[in-house]
Amino acid sequence: MKGLILSGGKGTRLRPITHTRAKQLIPVANQPVLYYGIEAIRDAGIRDIGIVVGDTAAEVKEAVGTGSRFNVKVTYIQQEEPLGLAHAVKVSADFLGGSPFVMYLGDNLIAQGITDLVSQFQKNAPDAMILLAQVDHPEWFGVAELEEGRVARLMEKPKRPKSDLALVGVYMFTGGVLEAVNSISPSQRGELEITDAIQWMVDRGMRVEPHLVQGWWKDTGRVEDLLEANRIVLDTFSEDIRGTVDKKSQVEFKVKVEKGARVKNSIIRGPAIIGKKTVIENSYVGPFTSINDDCLVLDSEIENSIMLQGSSLTNMPKRVADSLIGRNVVIDCSRRRPEALKFVVGESSKVDLV
Repeated sequence: MKGLILSGGKGTRLRPITHTRAKQLIPVANQPVLYYGIEAIRDAGIRDIGIVVGDTAAEVKEAVGTGSRFNVKVTYIQQEEPLGLAHAVKVSADFLGGSPFVMYLGDNLIAQGITDLVSQFQKNAPDAMILLAQVDHPEWFGVAELEEGRVARLMEKPKRPKSDLALVGVYMFTGGVLEAVNSISPSQRGELEITDAIQWMVDRGMRVEPHLVQGWWKDTGRVEDLLEANRIVLDTFSEDIRGTVDKKSQVEFKVKVEKGARVKNSIIRGPAIIGKKTVIENSYVGPFTSINDDCLVLDSEIENSIMLQGSSLTNMPKRVADSLIGRNVVIDCSRRRPEALKFVVGESSKVDLV
């Protein structure tokens, strides 16, 4: 089998972060989301992986390289425009060469990987396997309707869903899906929908096997979902202190302090991770917080947040919570009078004062 990871798309729901960074490279527990997908496919025994890239191709290529660091071979496939998941399969035809494959959306995370699912697919040999999860807002996803345990209908982001079973961003196909993606027409959104391709297969009597996902699954396309995924992954950690923690500091419960990080006169309450060469001084880092490399937290408190590389948080009068802070961001409160709020805010930013 081969692997196909989709790493295009514009990430509009994560702007302004994604104005300058591929959404699949935003870190969860200080590791890019995309890496989790590569590792899941590799751990299932698949070593030949194609990554479909778009506008952020250069950044993705720099982050992943040849794949050798993951013990896989990576081939990059350019998708000129984000014209749908089925279109991504279509442009990958030469790489796939008719082989069965796993398609994995690069901004998704799934508990316990996909090793057992790949084994089930290989054993049962259906034409396709789709992963489903019950969700509160099925209108945000592709939705499947089952009849007597079989896939009957699929719709992409229906306004009035007849099912709460969302398509998880992991699919398994035989080469037969290539005929489907070449046979369907663009949807009203102007995209070739993978739901239409799978429906084409169902309508022609091909066997499409549903599998209800046990445990958690996250599409990290929104800030809320990124933060929840961060909480889930951090909670799997064990304590690992490789940096410097002085005697005035307290480190409690599932905390990782990476090499070169320094913690001074501070409290780190896990689950949490402190990146390489980051300095935490006179501060509190609360549970479910990921602070990346080369950051500074000084005279401040932060919890349930993600802070990207090279950013600083200083002199905060209140605790920062439930936040996603981009790369090389400076957040400071001078505490000078007269008191005022001063911002330099980029396009599509959101600022909440509570």
